[in-house]
Amino acid sequence: MARQRVVLVGAGIMGSHHARVISQSSESDLVALVDPFEEGGRRVAGRYGATWLPELPDLDDVDAVVVAAPTEHHRPIALEVLGSGTPLLIEKPVAADLGVTREIVTEADSRDVPLMCGFLERYNPAVLTAASIIEQPLHMSSVRHSPYAPRIRTGVGWDLLVHDVDLSLRFLGTEPTTVTSSLGHFHPTSGPDSEDVAEAVLGYADGGVAHVSASRVGQRKIRQISVYELDRLVEIDLLRRDVTVYHHVSENSADGEGRGYKQQTVIEIPEMVTSQEPLTAQFERFMSLARGEGDAAAERAGLLPAHVVVDRVLHGSAE
Repeated sequence: MARQRVVLVGAGIMGSHHARVISQSSESDLVALVDPFEEGGRRVAGRYGATWLPELPDLDDVDAVVVAAPTEHHRPIALEVLGSGTPLLIEKPVAADLGVTREIVTEADSRDVPLMCGFLERYNPAVLTAASIIEQPLHMSSVRHSPYAPRIRTGVGWDLLVHDVDLSLRFLGTEPTTVTSSLGHFHPTSGPDSEDVAEAVLGYADGGVAHVSASRVGQRKIRQISVYELDRLVEIDLLRRDVTVYHHVSENSADGEGRGYKQQTVIEIPEMVTSQEPLTAQFERFMSLARGEGDAAAERAGLLPAHVVVDRVLHGSAE
């Protein structure tokens, strides 16, 4: 099988991670790293044996492009790549504007070009393990909190919340019929349209409920999801990449006289279905789509729902 020639756009933190994964792949070669800032671009390109370029090259001899540039630059880059017919993996969100995201997806659809979005948590071993054992989810609660990161210019809706919205669609099975939300603007250096806290409750037609919480004014990084069924709780720690299942047995007072609380619970710790790094798993999926394997149309169709919901969280619009 011929190795695929990949161009990476962006030499920042995520770009550096993508460069490492691409360069380690047995299926691809990182042939160029594109970044307008020469110092950082050359440094990352040199580390992984790629050529630094200040702008996109001619893509006739390129098999795939990965974009890890700032979100505000996604539209022109994505349209140029897709216009050339080149498969594209773009970091989330596709765009911080639902109309632009639809424009990009429509362009990919019209040309039948593989398009993936960096919904990295889809490939988290803990998520994959939980998905393999969850049967009848009723309620999901997620917490995605972080310390402030000045480099992130979009609000937490597009930067953080979109991941757990995407997972709620996976676990609860349908698009929400109702979306209620509250936004908080607290940090003095955040822009007026860049929320620091987003809380949302998603209601589903079958009665399911998801509560998703994102914040960048936390003092520690938290990435946790709880999925409730009638007779068990599945807790997912996305940072530690582990899953714990709880079955309630009984409860009574700690001393028999109503003072304190005692509970009996059965705890299960399932074995992870995979230990593969999520970024590597995501890239392998992208390479298979670029080779014409898998359902590229279904992959494209799976990008919009989370973007639609986040737009409703931020703007209260009905879809």
